[in-house]
Amino acid sequence: MYHFHVADDHPLFRNAILGVIQRHYPDAVVSQSTNLDTTIQELENNDDIDLLLLDLHMPGSTDLFGLIMVREKFPSTPVAIISAVEESGTISRAMGHGACGYIPKSCSPQDIQAAIKAILNGDRWIREDFRTSLTPVGSEEKDLAAKIATLTPQQYRVLSYMREGWLNKQIGYEMGVTEATIKAHITAIFRKLGITNRTQAVIMMKDF
Repeated sequence: MYHFHVADDHPLFRNAILGVIQRHYPDAVVSQSTNLDTTIQELENNDDIDLLLLDLHMPGSTDLFGLIMVREKFPSTPVAIISAVEESGTISRAMGHGACGYIPKSCSPQDIQAAIKAILNGDRWIREDFRTSLTPVGSEEKDLAAKIATLTPQQYRVLSYMREGWLNKQIGYEMGVTEATIKAHITAIFRKLGITNRTQAVIMMKDF
């Protein structure tokens, strides 16, 4: 019996995925989450998940952070990205950072089923029209991903705000914590990334 976990904060597409699973795998166990924190908790509590279907952008995860975090913490769990982003660079990077499939949200139920079947059989899956445009991820980006994977979700959120140019006071207000807490997060971020100031952080993250 397969165990699927669907991590997506958009009810319509989550229901579309569930419909495909229920139609083709009626005996499967399906769990759900709508943000990165509860997704991590689910993976920690269940070591029998056969496939994680992970939204690229949901609360707690912007860009590739969710994928990188999951691959670091749970390397044996197959992860397929589900996303509205249909850009070859993003797909290349997701696959390069360990996704075993990339399912655009424009896919038909038939494509979703084909992707799930391929991945359960141990194959990698991307839609045919993207297969000739994939490019490898460089070693420098992989090294950066390994450092980013050591951040907590809260620290990554602070880093994302820093990349957008937010001040400590603004970040603290947005996250509902004190400015001192934000400074503590930033100190930890600098240590983990091996940098010493905000400018270096912005430069490091500009293409990530």
